[in-house]
Amino acid sequence: MLDATDTRLLAALQKDAHLTAHQLGEMLNLSPSQAGRRRQRLEAEGYITGYAARLDPRKLGLQVQGFVQVHLGTHGPEQSSSFARMVETRPEITSAWTMTGEADYLLHVYCEDLSALNTLLHEVILPHPAVARVQSQIVMDQLKRDAPLPT
Repeated sequence: MLDATDTRLLAALQKDAHLTAHQLGEMLNLSPSQAGRRRQRLEAEGYITGYAARLDPRKLGLQVQGFVQVHLGTHGPEQSSSFARMVETRPEITSAWTMTGEADYLLHVYCEDLSALNTLLHEVILPHPAVARVQSQIVMDQLKRDAPLPT
């Protein structure tokens, strides 16, 4: 169970994962050791699943961001597992969800350019035996970056 201090600690770490125990302690009116123990407990209990750097895709040469809806032609555990394995192997696919509604999957992709997106769609995703069709949307502008979770 989270208390108000845990919630504030999680909110602070979502904004800056580099905060030291000393800095967290100052923010939360705790000693550095208390703040550090709380962080360790939240990690051990699975509230904090990891730490990562957010990179600028454009600086890395990834000019095209898109979403790809995937519709399977056949549904079954074998097809789903095979499709999931393919998704895991592709670095261009940064997130993937199974969905309710018309599409079976929604993929978030980053590619160098439109040609690379075309290659991903026509030489990787569409040839997969379980895939019937795809529908892609190219991101024109991102109004809000992936934000911290509400705490």
